[in-house]
Amino acid sequence: MSQQSSMPMSQQPQALPEAARARLGGGDGFFTSDLSVNEFVLTTQTGFQPLGLVMGTSVYHVGIQPARWNVSQELPVLTQALYTARELAMARMTAEAAALGADGVIGVRIRPVRLAFSAEVLEFMAVGTAIKSEDGGNHRTPNGTPFTSHLSGQDFWTLWQHGWFPRAMVMGTCVYHVAHLSFRQSLQTYGVNAELLPYTQAIYDARELSMSRMQYEGRQVGAAGVVGVTVEESTWIWGEHAVEFFALGTAVSRSHPDRTPVDPTMVMPLTN
Repeated sequence: MSQQSSMPMSQQPQALPEAARARLGGGDGFFTSDLSVNEFVLTTQTGFQPLGLVMGTSVYHVGIQPARWNVSQELPVLTQALYTARELAMARMTAEAAALGADGVIGVRIRPVRLAFSAEVLEFMAVGTAIKSEDGGNHRTPNGTPFTSHLSGQDFWTLWQHGWFPRAMVMGTCVYHVAHLSFRQSLQTYGVNAELLPYTQAIYDARELSMSRMQYEGRQVGAAGVVGVTVEESTWIWGEHAVEFFALGTAVSRSHPDRTPVDPTMVMPLTN
């Protein structure tokens, strides 16, 4: 998959489905949220109020990807399918947040759903809580869309207290075919402790590709860095020698000076 020349799809305006517009159109101050009680309280202490639970989904058909059994290589058809499906789900979730007038979405989760339609059909669903600042400031991304973050409400509070702010949830993916060992290579490692260098190099390359794509997205939104990074490995339906590496994190930038830290105080109970 080539590096994108423009903003990720999840950072671009999207049309909102009518069903979602009807659900979000109350406007009476009532909200729903998947934040825990602690997350909810800490988020309000930063000056942001939850507006509603927002979501987006994409059901995607994965195309045919030929591969040579003895060559380690990226499988670009599969990489692009998984990337686009996730981005579409994110974009639709962000569109719901924009319809609520939110500044951003926190606690975002992207999860795959295996559907019974076909082995080549999968769904990605993005869910999070839309929030809005009470100070009236502009906390959206440079292109005017609500920011996204997979960080918890506690992490959001900690970032804010120390002068940092999430800019966007960024991701990178790579589906890679790991070449089978030749008969000679298999014989050389039979019964002995030995590193399987072709496997090591292929897995290393695949992880690096997913990480570099995530970092590229972070630079595209003007962030100073990416926090909370995870790299997940999935085999999906493509057999034991095809694997996806998915890198996910929240791009952040400095927004205001660090606040004075609160020093914890130990309280000793009185005893008779």
